[in-house]
Amino acid sequence: MEAALDLMRRISPKKSETALSALLSLLPHYSSDLLSQVDLPLQVSTDTTSMKDFLLCEYNRDADSYRSPWSNTYFPPLEDGPLPSEELRKLEVEANEVFSIYRDQYYEGGISSVYIWEDDDHGFVACFLIKKDGSKTGQGKRGNLQEGSWDAIHVIEVNPEEDGTAHYCLTSTIMLSLATENKTSGTFNLAGSIRRQMSLDLSVEEGHLCNMGRMIEDMESKLRNSLEQVYFGKTREMVCTLRPPPEGVQICIPESRPI
Repeated sequence: MEAALDLMRRISPKKSETALSALLSLLPHYSSDLLSQVDLPLQVSTDTTSMKDFLLCEYNRDADSYRSPWSNTYFPPLEDGPLPSEELRKLEVEANEVFSIYRDQYYEGGISSVYIWEDDDHGFVACFLIKKDGSKTGQGKRGNLQEGSWDAIHVIEVNPEEDGTAHYCLTSTIMLSLATENKTSGTFNLAGSIRRQMSLDLSVEEGHLCNMGRMIEDMESKLRNSLEQVYFGKTREMVCTLRPPPEGVQICIPESRPI
């Protein structure tokens, strides 16, 4: 299973669903482990109650229905779908409002969703999602990409408070996909994913939301730098090595900022 997961981390995120289905058929006894360790590209749906878009993932799914963070209801309707407690629901509503502002400032658009639920250790888990479509037909402002997507998944486990301090464990995954085809740049296709984890013990004096927000901001900065060095840096190095540009001409690889 570990070897299969290593291979999946090296394929395009677009093929993750097909690869996961194949792995589940080969390793049915590891289905729960595979589903918990493989992140799929985020899908978008519309909350017909609030008329707002929200993101679909395994963390807001029950059977074939998905819970909207805006109205706290399932689409399609589900009578016995699990819901967060009243206290966590208040935190979830506030987190969605704050994270929407964060997304506008850092991503200049896109869609975000936050889901919070109780865990078995009397703490809670929060999932912060962002999807940005940077293609010509999406929200791309530069118009250079035929296809382009940035999916960010941040899952934070928060242990119960002890003496005014809580333990936070953040697992973040970024899935990036770019494709261009024009006379200036030619054909260019780049896709991949990266996952990192960090843990901190922090005072809850300013509240859980402040602590989680700082951790996500710091982690996204580190992941963007890693993407720039690994994907864009190595691509530039390989292109320039295999096909050295004419003297005085510089190779321009698309920026690694969120699209």
